[in-house]
Amino acid sequence: MNFGRSCKKNGAACQADEGERWGCLVQDRASRFVVASATGPLSEELIEQAVTITVQRTHQRELHWFSDGWHGYQNILRRAYRQLAPTAKPGRPPWVVPETVTLTKTVKHRDEHGRLLSVEIRAALGAAIEPTGTVHVERLNGALRDRLEALTRKTHAFAKRDATWDALVGLQLFDHNFHRAHRALQLPLADGRRRYHHRSPAMALGLTDHCWSFLELLTTRLPITP
Repeated sequence: MNFGRSCKKNGAACQADEGERWGCLVQDRASRFVVASATGPLSEELIEQAVTITVQRTHQRELHWFSDGWHGYQNILRRAYRQLAPTAKPGRPPWVVPETVTLTKTVKHRDEHGRLLSVEIRAALGAAIEPTGTVHVERLNGALRDRLEALTRKTHAFAKRDATWDALVGLQLFDHNFHRAHRALQLPLADGRRRYHHRSPAMALGLTDHCWSFLELLTTRLPITP
């Protein structure tokens, strides 16, 4: 799983429904499927909300997590996965995180002008897992900015209400998960004619057998439950 944070909504925080708004995404690396998302002011609670949704939807299955260098990720994962470990000693047993839950950070060191100096791979929980990096979710953040003008920093198309911002991002995440075929997920057909079976992230994850349309979204219940 990868962590990611999309761009903020424009506007000064003059009213409760104005100001900065961020989206936190959790993406499965193999299928490119966005497992969970949360929107709101940038804070530890926002990221914890996305992690909590992910843990619920994966039925607390231990996962390998990848993130950038922000310091708060490991504490959030510890709270989400910790379990009581019974011991033979008297007293309350300690809380422990299963060894199969890992967090590998990609820490980028820059100079005062923002130029990249070095990249450090750090195991924050458990052992470091290869391949490292957050390139997939960073590419998705860039794609969302390309598709939604409301996510760019200087635009005339900014979302004036939080509900509008959330709806725009939610539709784009549906488009990414269920509607849009991803080139990296295509499979060669068996006829040997260099033709491919195009798959969406939901197809790669086994949640559906075809690319959905927005018309189906309006008339049929999605094959995924929160």
